[in-house]
Amino acid sequence: MGLSTPVVVQVPGAASAWEHDAGVDDIARIAAVADELGFDHLTCSEHVAVPVDDADARGATYWDPLATLAFLAARTSRIRLVTSVVVLGYHHPLAIAKRYGTLDRLSGGRLVLGVGVGSLAAEFDLLGGHWTDRGARADDAIRALRASLSERLPSYQGEYFAFDSMIVDPCAVQARVPIWVGGRTRRSLRRAVELADGWMPFGLRRDELERLLAEVERPDGFDVVLSTRPLDPVGNPDMAVDQLRKLGRLGATAVSCSVSATSAGHYCEQLAALHEIGRDIG
Repeated sequence: MGLSTPVVVQVPGAASAWEHDAGVDDIARIAAVADELGFDHLTCSEHVAVPVDDADARGATYWDPLATLAFLAARTSRIRLVTSVVVLGYHHPLAIAKRYGTLDRLSGGRLVLGVGVGSLAAEFDLLGGHWTDRGARADDAIRALRASLSERLPSYQGEYFAFDSMIVDPCAVQARVPIWVGGRTRRSLRRAVELADGWMPFGLRRDELERLLAEVERPDGFDVVLSTRPLDPVGNPDMAVDQLRKLGRLGATAVSCSVSATSAGHYCEQLAALHEIGRDIG
């Protein structure tokens, strides 16, 4: 049971009002409490620049995941650090391997690299990305990342990316950095099953999730990482229990929880209550 980290991503309808004026001290406090309680992971998403016309639906606040997770790595000791997600089309695979491999080293091997294809054409255009063939490029990028994340002297020959005789130092300390694929399509799930270690779907109804998961044979150890609606463990613990049990029945191996709160202090109280609920559910 992990957390969709508050403040660092503020999507309308999901973020609480207190997050608008919160700062680094609030985030550090919450991360430290989650770490001490034994939560599995914290998340941070990537958007470089959100078009004004999309901000009402997607939100406009997206802290940079590399800087944010590095900051949280220094203030925690155990909790895993999940990019949810890095948009593959915005970066060369070796740039991701270097930056996030360094984060893995700094955090003592706590990186989970969540990756996605991307869904904002205007942002791709702004950053010089390739929009029309982004899916095929993402597949090649994941293969390239698997060949390079934990290798000081990586080598890869693919359709879009190729490198050899290049030193990437430092690299990740984990022998195999977990890669989770985000998305809401059949192709994203198949990409995750074939090339990665887990799937992080979003924006899907329960029946859609059930149908998609029934269509694939998942390998041993494959993670299905589902997200909750905002939970109120103190005020409405029964609803929190119900949501977590439903996600478990859907096949979740991990859950990224959103928590309603009125302040950072209240958020920490909610975390303590959620931790107890999680222990009771098992």
